[in-house]
Amino acid sequence: MYNANEQITEFSKANVQSAIKIASLSLENAEKLVNLNMNAVKLALAQGVEGAQAVAGVRDVQELIALRSKLAEVGVQGALGYSRGLYELASGAQAEFTALSEEAWSSYTKSVATFVDTASKSAPAGSDVAVNAFKSTIAASTAAFDQFQKATKQVVSLADASVRAAAESAVKAGSAAPRAAKKAA
Repeated sequence: MYNANEQITEFSKANVQSAIKIASLSLENAEKLVNLNMNAVKLALAQGVEGAQAVAGVRDVQELIALRSKLAEVGVQGALGYSRGLYELASGAQAEFTALSEEAWSSYTKSVATFVDTASKSAPAGSDVAVNAFKSTIAASTAAFDQFQKATKQVVSLADASVRAAAESAVKAGSAAPRAAKKAA
């Protein structure tokens, strides 16, 4: 005999486990973000102190112009490093959440398939058409989700490559600008 309460209990347990995994993953990534920000603040403070000490030791205008270029380059490199770290953190979190959603979807589709099979065994005679239609709907939604996942992965991969190329260009531009300023001076 089919017992719907057992099936609902299993769905509930699976949902609680998924919620726990999501909460844990969120906390881990929040901790990583806090650490990244704390390191950025420490670096900014150290660079500020170093810059203030360097400015205090300036003796002429040429030295001040050279120092300004150096401090600008250090600032750009720091900002690019922070941006790169933030991007890596976001990319890693996105990959972890994607894996978690894929796992949850897989578990869900298996549970629904089991539910349909179990329910169809205790279904009244003549309900084969409805059961087959439901199974067909589940198969179609699973196939659609798989296609959506593939398309999403392609878009994420393309976006990742674009961001990495833009970051590399920014690093090159950030390094070239102070050199060009030195040549002009």
